Amino acid sequence: MGMCDGRVCLVTGAGRGIGRAYAEALAAQGARVVVNDVDAGAVAEVVALVGASGGQAAGHVGDVSTAAGADGLIATAFDTWGGLDVVVNNAGIARDKMLVNMSEADWDDVLRVHLKGTFLLTQRAARHWRERSKAGGAVDARVINTVSSVGLYGHVGQANYGAAKGAIASFSLIAAMELARYGATVNAVCPTALTPMTEAVGLGDSEAAREGRLDPRWVAAALVWLASPLSADVTGRVIVASGVRLAIAEGWHRGPTATPVDDPAAVDAAIRPLLAAAAPNADVQGDIPRWSSALS
Repeated sequence: MGMCDGRVCLVTGAGRGIGRAYAEALAAQGARVVVNDVDAGAVAEVVALVGASGGQAAGHVGDVSTAAGADGLIATAFDTWGGLDVVVNNAGIARDKMLVNMSEADWDDVLRVHLKGTFLLTQRAARHWRERSKAGGAVDARVINTVSSVGLYGHVGQANYGAAKGAIASFSLIAAMELARYGATVNAVCPTALTPMTEAVGLGDSEAAREGRLDPRWVAAALVWLASPLSADVTGRVIVASGVRLAIAEGWHRGPTATPVDDPAAVDAAIRPLLAAAAPNADVQGDIPRWSSALS
């Protein structure tokens, strides 16, 4: 018996990298997996690999940042297995450039693939779960989105990528509020793993990579748990996962507060003590910089 026995799971961007690790790990735990990617060869390879390992997988080739692609992926799940329990929004691209050099296409493409794709597939799945819930059927559904430390904490040269991933974190929070009434949870994973995308930016040179702690299997373990019935009481959370750490990202919250003032000349005196008392922005790993005076 696997943790996800019989659960029908969609994984976008599953032809390689973390998405492929997700598909393999879910299938190993008994899930019926729909493998999505824009690369037909990669989809066929993953489906064959899952089948050879005794798992169940079906392929879907298409761009889920289009309505037709999202609808087609949902239809594949229903046509193949008659239902849908878990949506894993993982598909993504990178077009890293400094802000002053970034083209409009660089911006639009990244936002479309990451953010619009997440919206479309989540919306289509939620509509099915809403109808099932209204008809009196049992719903124990999951949406698991992909965010990034760049979107949560920021990093130079990735304004488009960070904006998309930060927006997905906010989207996950609001979707969790809205979909709870239908029996669906919405969470996000903030992964760090060595993949073709991250290797291109030098992650393979890190000590953690050399020690094997950036293997995608560490992230996949948390993803499988989120997809399973064990996580039914968890929603609106961002899980930070890698072979280095497993953590919960804490969202924006109100910090030091003072009595408001309505005189612009008085704002400086009122706000300076608040800035001094507030925790500084985290670094890209989510840690408060060691040099911060706030730690002294």
